[in-house]
Amino acid sequence: MTGADLRADCARCVALCCVAPAFAASADFAVDKPAGQPCRNLRPDFRCGIHDRLRPSGFPGCTVYDCFGAGQKVAQAFGGRDWRRHPEIARPMFDAFTAMRPLHELLWYLAAAARLPAAAPLREELDAAYAETERLTLGDPVAVLAVDVDGQRRRVNPLLVRASELARAGVRRRGRTRTDLIGADLRGADLRGANLRGAYLIGADLRRADLRLADVTGADLRGAKLGGADLSQTIFLAQAQLEAATGDAATRLPAALTRPAHWPT
Repeated sequence: MTGADLRADCARCVALCCVAPAFAASADFAVDKPAGQPCRNLRPDFRCGIHDRLRPSGFPGCTVYDCFGAGQKVAQAFGGRDWRRHPEIARPMFDAFTAMRPLHELLWYLAAAARLPAAAPLREELDAAYAETERLTLGDPVAVLAVDVDGQRRRVNPLLVRASELARAGVRRRGRTRTDLIGADLRGADLRGANLRGAYLIGADLRRADLRLADVTGADLRGAKLGGADLSQTIFLAQAQLEAATGDAATRLPAALTRPAHWPT
């Protein structure tokens, strides 16, 4: 699988992310939406009717959602058919997407780990874990539904942690950086090699912070201020995390990621 296969391609999907998941009314999603029910903003052509104004319309959560390419894989497995015209495939398609997305997310993390120069000693194990996880995504929709996604995550996660430890070994600090950093003032902080896996950085001020080789796997960066921060070598930083935060023209990003359109220039 190529990197392109792990990026969402909405043109090859049938808006599965706008239908399959359930969303509760919150600061991220303006209304309640049960699982399997189309979002009220979904148009007949599978496009979003408010795509150019999601944030001001109360749907910022949609701008940070990433299926890691699971949507188009499931859609193509069903021949790209319209679930509205073929209601008999709707539920199997939505269920398959729900199972496929976390598997594709694991693939994304494994691919990112394999690109870490310091993780070269683990390359054979990472390649094997990638191949095994990819195999789980290639079955028919019924087979995908039978996959123990949590079990696969438990098998893969220790390998990802080892890759992170190798990458951070030269600058890693003792212990673990605390995870509750909501609203924390971390302006100019030296966070090189920090373990921020699963950290709550909601609304944190990270302007001009040095986050090179920090592990931000699953860190919640909603509303975080990243102006002038150095994220050029941050480990396991996903595009969705950047979309949830606010940076500026001085924020340094990894070459593989894109500066979000809503960031001021």
